[in-house]
Amino acid sequence: MVGRRLPRRVVQLFLGLALYGVSIAALVLADLGVMPWDVLHQGLARQLGWSLGTVIIVVGVLVLLAWIPLRERPGLGTVSNVIVVGLVADAVLAVVDPPSSLAVRIALAAGGIACNAVATAAYVGVRLGPGPRDGLMTGLVRRTGRKVGPVRTTIEVLVVVSGWLLGGTVGVVTVVYALAIGPLVQPLLPRLTVDAR
Repeated sequence: MVGRRLPRRVVQLFLGLALYGVSIAALVLADLGVMPWDVLHQGLARQLGWSLGTVIIVVGVLVLLAWIPLRERPGLGTVSNVIVVGLVADAVLAVVDPPSSLAVRIALAAGGIACNAVATAAYVGVRLGPGPRDGLMTGLVRRTGRKVGPVRTTIEVLVVVSGWLLGGTVGVVTVVYALAIGPLVQPLLPRLTVDAR
């Protein structure tokens, strides 16, 4: 039986994913460091000459393929995440110029982190499938029997180092994001979780 709240969940899903794309663009425009996975995306974009959004989509598809041996099941949220986030990030980067003022860049970075926390809680809270990168982590945890913390840390260190070697931007915001995102999402998630019934 399809829950009565499905329309609300779908709307919240797409608003959350769009906001996630906006938050990525905000951190890129601030040029003070980006989220761990975006260090890899940015490095690949610079090496391949592709747009950042295109790389986000392609990497999302490749990570989704890695779910097959892990036996993870994608949902509407998973597939939508692969497409929407990259498209929105590219759209914002196409129409907004990077600021030159350091104060504006700092404000943009802070706003980007805050937006990302709301976006994460919004799309996770509808329970329509994890993002491809989150599913990779949970699949590896389940298959290896290791704890979430070490698995997530290993994945993020690998993507940051790989991205940095490819020319991605690692900065103070990369560290601030890594430390702040969990505590920011934690109080938002209960408020944005929608009962599936």
